Amino acid sequence: MLSSVSTIQPLTMPANLPDDINQLKQIIAQLHQQVNDLSQDNQTQAEEISELKTQVEYMREQLNLSKSKRFGKQSEKVPRGTFNEAEQQAKAEPKHHKKGKQKLPEHLERETRVYTLDAPVCDCCQQSMHACGTQESEQLKIIPEKVSVIRHQQTKYACRSCEQTQTKSQIITASKPAQPIPGSVASPQALAAVVTAKYCDALPLYRQEDILKRGGLSISRTTLANWCIKAGQIVEPMVACFKQNLLASTVASADETTVQVLDEPGKDASSKSYMWVYRSGVFNAQPVVVYDYQPGRSHEYPKQFLQGFSGALTM
Repeated sequence: MLSSVSTIQPLTMPANLPDDINQLKQIIAQLHQQVNDLSQDNQTQAEEISELKTQVEYMREQLNLSKSKRFGKQSEKVPRGTFNEAEQQAKAEPKHHKKGKQKLPEHLERETRVYTLDAPVCDCCQQSMHACGTQESEQLKIIPEKVSVIRHQQTKYACRSCEQTQTKSQIITASKPAQPIPGSVASPQALAAVVTAKYCDALPLYRQEDILKRGGLSISRTTLANWCIKAGQIVEPMVACFKQNLLASTVASADETTVQVLDEPGKDASSKSYMWVYRSGVFNAQPVVVYDYQPGRSHEYPKQFLQGFSGALTM
């Protein structure tokens, strides 16, 4: 903060200068002193103003940095502990230290491996030993991206009588269950894995393509994108059911966030669109979250989506 500035009397010249040299020298010395005092005071003010400007500039930079971290775009190029995350977590002290190993969930599939000795002999008397119990321990096994193939074999049937007596023989084929994408190699499990990895785990399609390629499976990013689109069309009836449940609730929340679509008819790649998110109340027995893509943030979009809703809405 600027300190209080002392008042400096303005330079004044006598109306009639004396003829005495000593008196003139005394007047000149007083004028020099006033000039020096005024210069020092101006220098002090300049230094304080410069320091204040520096502080203001620093505070402005901190404010911009805080806004950038909170509201700015997040880039995957920013270091996020890719290489040193394990070391950082290893150094962190656990809040609550529990004795013993962690018990693995009972619902996980288990395979039992039994270890025995061919001919156990007692070291004391050299007699054979019998089994008297087991010692058990469990170990977690993770197989990432386990990919397998479902082979559909549809049995064909022909009529022996027609083959012997008729010129044509009818052949029928056993039907297989309806497939999510007819003519595609994608099974329901494959579609669920790709969609979950992209939209729940934020794993881009090009990375999923690389992961599959490491396992010897070549599926292009375009194909994976088509799978996501088809999967969205398949679950439309389920989304409609979720929406019906949401509109029947007494409390709902809504919010929107910007998204950018690179290839959208009638819009530039740099233009913004909006993803509206609707959620039922916290205490709803069957909580529902529905995403609704719209080109803008006008009140018309939630008004159209929430037709028939009579509860309380929070934004």
